[in-house]
Amino acid sequence: MSTPRRNYDAAFREEAVRLVLSTDRSVKQVAEEIGVKESTLGNWLARARERAGGPVPVRVQERGPVAWEEHQRALAENERLKAEVEFLGKVSAFFAAKQK
Repeated sequence: MSTPRRNYDAAFREEAVRLVLSTDRSVKQVAEEIGVKESTLGNWLARARERAGGPVPVRVQERGPVAWEEHQRALAENERLKAEVEFLGKVSAFFAAKQK
């Protein structure tokens, strides 16, 4: 049996389309994030383009050297933090096993 059809208000649809157009995320990524089917979000995007009288312009953000360096630092910190979490998980498992 199929699931009941959900109705989304205009503000939700417009915000979803804006997320696709103003970020570097794909339709699939945004659809998964907001909990709609990819085809549904694609339809909303197509309707927005029709209303605009052609392709909806995508805002491209320039990546300057400072922003890229900051991004690289954030990626390095993320990797370091993942390693710390993994280590702490192993340590806590070790001590939990010793207490038994």
